[in-house]
Amino acid sequence: TIRPVRRSYYDPSSAPGKGVVWEWENDSGTWTPYDMDVGITIQRAYEKQHPWVDLSAIGFCYVIDFATMGQINRQTQRKRRVRRRLDMVYPLVSGTLPKSQSWPASPGAAAAPPVPACTCPQCLLVMSVKAAAAGPGTATLQPRKAAPAPPAAPKPPLPTAGPKAPDGVAVVRGSLKPLAAQGGRRQAASTPALSSASTSGSPPGVGSGKAPRPGLGTLNRSHLQRLAIAQSRVLIASGVPTVPVKNLTGSSPVNPALAGITGILMSAAGLPVCLTRPPKLVLHPPPVSKSEIQSIPGISHSCRKTTKKQAKKGKTPEEVLKKYLQKVRHPPDEDCTICMERLSAPSGYKGPQPAIKPDLVGKLVKCNHVFHLHCLVAMYNNGNKDGSLQCPTCKTIYGVKTGTQPPGKMEYHIIPHALPGHADCKTIRIIYNIPPGVQGPEHPNPGKSFTARGFPRHCYLPDSEKGRKVLKLLLVAWDRRLIFAIGTSSTTGESDTVIWNEIHHKTEFGSNLTGHGYPDINYLDNVLAELAAQGITEESLAQEKD
Repeated sequence: TIRPVRRSYYDPSSAPGKGVVWEWENDSGTWTPYDMDVGITIQRAYEKQHPWVDLSAIGFCYVIDFATMGQINRQTQRKRRVRRRLDMVYPLVSGTLPKSQSWPASPGAAAAPPVPACTCPQCLLVMSVKAAAAGPGTATLQPRKAAPAPPAAPKPPLPTAGPKAPDGVAVVRGSLKPLAAQGGRRQAASTPALSSASTSGSPPGVGSGKAPRPGLGTLNRSHLQRLAIAQSRVLIASGVPTVPVKNLTGSSPVNPALAGITGILMSAAGLPVCLTRPPKLVLHPPPVSKSEIQSIPGISHSCRKTTKKQAKKGKTPEEVLKKYLQKVRHPPDEDCTICMERLSAPSGYKGPQPAIKPDLVGKLVKCNHVFHLHCLVAMYNNGNKDGSLQCPTCKTIYGVKTGTQPPGKMEYHIIPHALPGHADCKTIRIIYNIPPGVQGPEHPNPGKSFTARGFPRHCYLPDSEKGRKVLKLLLVAWDRRLIFAIGTSSTTGESDTVIWNEIHHKTEFGSNLTGHGYPDINYLDNVLAELAAQGITEESLAQEKD
């Protein structure tokens, strides 16, 4: 198994440069170090004597409080201890790094004096790839011989520094055919120009004839791995498309194997490919102060609460359904889609018998679907009993549909950050908060407690005309208790817990790794269709005002 490795240099003034390690206490009471980037961010805020630091900007929903040396989860408010260690875990480097190792080179910078090049195999490979990418006229490096070498072989000068690969590059495979084999056609990446010298002391280009290029078969696994990493810098610099691959550093060999197969197939087709790590999950926007939060024009208040609403219903189910039905004297020759018996025969419903004859048939006035009245009454009694009815065939809603959402609070306001794909407007942030409690008579298990995981839940809409329209309809859905329900979670399998109720929300602010983020050009239209399926349209806004 071949796995990529990399070496990172850190500024001597950074946390790893000073040997500072930040750790958090896990559930078993032991200490776990933060990732290097997180530790650097925490140390930078600590040195500036900030009272706390919010890690949302780098994709973590935590706040580090230096006064109490604690980590606070922004969603659950759970606290953990943190500590700062001064162990010399990483070696310090005296002085600054040479200019030749700084990628990319700053434009207009004065040329630094040549620095003696390292002659290790890795550096030779890297410099060879950079020399090949620089184009014709660039000196090629000589490989070291396996035989005993003369005392002092001259070291070649370093070529112009090339662009550095982005952090997180894991495996790269490119087209490994020589340029000559392509008839002079330019490639994005080619095999490094490793030419053999007649004598170890000969300068580049000196010798009898052209030396043959060594094949890949002469390189061992470690050299091939270093070659792949070195080529990544050239591939990315030349605009080769990158393919994100997850879990390249995990314990499972499956994903690295798939990455290698992908590289081999694309290389065989003559196509260069660069496999990189996927972007990080960004759930929350950068920190926003209270003074930056704005109310939404055209919408009163910025918070709405719900309690257990008293359902509007008639005296009996029969009186409720009477408003939506017409009696049918001569039933059609078809089945009732509720009991699956012929409409000309009595209802096949075997549950508690309603006070209505089982052979009566009725037609819904909007959609004209026909059912046994006996079956419709039984269906209504098994539902929310809120005075509304939904056709079991076409889902047409009669009356005002309400749900069984437990009591809670909905906040909404504008924050001064743009969502991916909506750079021309700010963002509407919605915060739902529902506490755990006890189920009521309308819930699956009355009298039993229910849980509420992951609250407060943050959701996001673009502050555009259509985004504000969606917000207004979501407020109607909230008032009708249709946003959430109590049931079994499809992600955790937990029962008697608060779950989403068929109206999708976007809970990722700066990414779309789970499908619940942006950009998503169809989301606003899709959620409008989902709201309409719950009986919430623009007409509902006028009904709410009335």
